[in-house]
Amino acid sequence: MKLTRRTLLATTAAAALAGRSQLSFAASPPGDVVGKITVGYQGWFACPGDGAPINGWWHWSSNWGQPPSPTNTAIVSWPDVRDFGSTYQTAYANLGNGQAAKLFSSYDQQTVNTHFQWMQQNGCDTAALQRFNPTGGEGPTRDAMAAKVRQAAEQYGRKFYIMYDATGWTNMQSEMKADWTAKMSAYTSSPAYARQNGKPVVCIWGFGFDEANKDFPASVCLDVVNWFKGQGCYVIGGVPTHWLPGNEDSRPGYLDVYHAFNMISPWMVGRISDLAGADHYYNNVNQQDQADCNAHGIDYQPCVIPGDLQSGHRLHGELMWRQFYNLTRVGVQGMYISMFDEFNEGNQIAKTAESGSWVPAGSNIRALDEDGTACSSDYYLRLTNDGGRMFKGQAPLTSVRPTPPRG
Repeated sequence: MKLTRRTLLATTAAAALAGRSQLSFAASPPGDVVGKITVGYQGWFACPGDGAPINGWWHWSSNWGQPPSPTNTAIVSWPDVRDFGSTYQTAYANLGNGQAAKLFSSYDQQTVNTHFQWMQQNGCDTAALQRFNPTGGEGPTRDAMAAKVRQAAEQYGRKFYIMYDATGWTNMQSEMKADWTAKMSAYTSSPAYARQNGKPVVCIWGFGFDEANKDFPASVCLDVVNWFKGQGCYVIGGVPTHWLPGNEDSRPGYLDVYHAFNMISPWMVGRISDLAGADHYYNNVNQQDQADCNAHGIDYQPCVIPGDLQSGHRLHGELMWRQFYNLTRVGVQGMYISMFDEFNEGNQIAKTAESGSWVPAGSNIRALDEDGTACSSDYYLRLTNDGGRMFKGQAPLTSVRPTPPRG
């Protein structure tokens, strides 16, 4: 897209009044991802007895055949499950308040509905449904999850799109295309399927990362991106943090791949753990990324992370707010929250145990009050809502977090 077709994300005068960058251009007008808050949605938790084809403790346990316990776990944070209609007994000790330690299943439609209701209530506009290699044993369950997400998005007025994760997908080049053609493209008929510039949105995460399980040649990656564009899709790239210089977490020689995307969304999980880190990326990465995207007619959708709760990175919301503030000042086109339900890495914004009373006794799992500040279980949902309102110009630009930890 030529520079002459750019549109201002906001007028210069309005931007000046709000304290935002006066050089904030967008390659695209507002749509379902530009000007919006998108959340990454795993939807990958299951439990025996929930009816899921996978029939195991999917992503809750290290050994899915056995219930999660302190010695058999795949999670580092504990969800608040009080809003779910069905929960499943684990092998953890009772919670600190004496209640049984139970977990939810993403396969229950009521669970997905509840998650999308939380999104509706807290300004999360769009959900990116993660789709890993569906050709193996996980495929039938993942297929079913797409249908459940569609139903919930339609019911609660949210948008969703398919986000392919290429990690470990050996035959990705042919199988991803076949999966879109045979299965996932049908979802674009839903009024809830995200569109940008009139085109259905698809994201491909994992191209160019300097990791052994993502060793796709640049030519293969470019072929896949261009194929999806040829299908009439608006294609987002989930790319390495250092995609622009092509170093550190990025393989060299992939810049043409990155520039082929309609929108670039660099990964941030594990990159920052304090305010100084967030400011470093604002000064040395985000502004440079935005300038390059402006020059190439690409929309920019950086990640915002709440921080790894178990590692004590969250600073009772200060880390997340600093990112909202910095990226709004940059003038980004969208924000991608990493993630909605990532209890495995501790970067979830979904309702989480607020104190030791709500985590299994003796588990050493940290609750939201781990640094001494009492937080309600929905705190990071509310924080996302406030950060989104600031990003959209619906609230003043401020470096001071306005969200009270207890709602």
